[in-house]
Amino acid sequence: MSKGITKREDNYSQWYNDIVQKAQLAENSAVRGSMVIKPYGYAIWENMRDQLDRMFKATGHVNAYFPLFIPKSFFNKEASHVDGFAKECAVITHYRLKNDEKTGKIVVDPNAKLEEELIVRPTSETIIWDSYKRWIHSYRDLPILINQWANVVRWEMRTRLFLRTSEFLWQEGHTAHATKEEAMEEARKMITVYRQFAEDYMAMPVLVGRKTDNERFAGAEETYTIEAMMQDGKALQSGTSHFLAQNFAKAFDVKFANEKGDLEYVWASSWGVSTRLIGALIMAHSDDNGLVLPPKLAPLKVVIVPVYRKQEDLKTINTYVAKIVDELINAGITVKYDNDDKFKPGYKFAEYELKGIP
Repeated sequence: MSKGITKREDNYSQWYNDIVQKAQLAENSAVRGSMVIKPYGYAIWENMRDQLDRMFKATGHVNAYFPLFIPKSFFNKEASHVDGFAKECAVITHYRLKNDEKTGKIVVDPNAKLEEELIVRPTSETIIWDSYKRWIHSYRDLPILINQWANVVRWEMRTRLFLRTSEFLWQEGHTAHATKEEAMEEARKMITVYRQFAEDYMAMPVLVGRKTDNERFAGAEETYTIEAMMQDGKALQSGTSHFLAQNFAKAFDVKFANEKGDLEYVWASSWGVSTRLIGALIMAHSDDNGLVLPPKLAPLKVVIVPVYRKQEDLKTINTYVAKIVDELINAGITVKYDNDDKFKPGYKFAEYELKGIP
């Protein structure tokens, strides 16, 4: 054991759990399969999100937000899509609680049953294409290049923090195009964006490939993937991009008038990455001493810890370090000066090594 962390060679799965918990990235919640992302873990996600958002906007995409709740009837419109997610869907059947006069407990009001059940978003293709039907009429309305930052729910039975949880954070891109070639190019372009992010910012080499027919995203004609090799020799799916052909356009009757005035179905792509990337980051770089973070994604790049004997010495150090902190901030480097005297320097060194400060 090192700092209470199980060695990788002894139990890789427990080593991973130890890193997540002892580096204060996340913890299990009162809701089975759902996690609490702690401030340090969320700061890593914010850095990932912000950089990806810049890359999406550089490729012409804009952000929007669509409802968390999706009418069940929408899923009936795309049969292969619903087959892929049916077993993971959380379903809302009632809209109100009430106080039971006999027991004094809160119960579901049987008189508040919804006319149509609502599905808690497992992915947003259906609700978004319902909007696209109202937005798209002519070739002049295309392409639509939209990204959404959101949470989704997929009811998992076997969960692991960041890697597989019933609720997680992600981004999902949904694009509409006039031609098959444009939609296919979009799907390939976005998997390249993911590869660049993984390699240039996560410092994590990935393999780019296609999913087999059995592994393909439900409702897609083609699914591209980036797979990262973890330290235990296993590959982890880290991002996917899908060519959806005209499947959702046909399901929601989304047509456009081309330049000749003829009506055609729209072509589509979708693509996404999630907080699973934090799990990939941990397993790709960390060691038996704790978390290891690449500098481009670390919430803190530098921590300065003063070592002194007398309180008078600390005052001198504070003055000197203030100049260093200003220089680092001006250079765009995130820095913390930890002169809190509640903990000894040795404790702080161990703590910051555990948290992966570069």
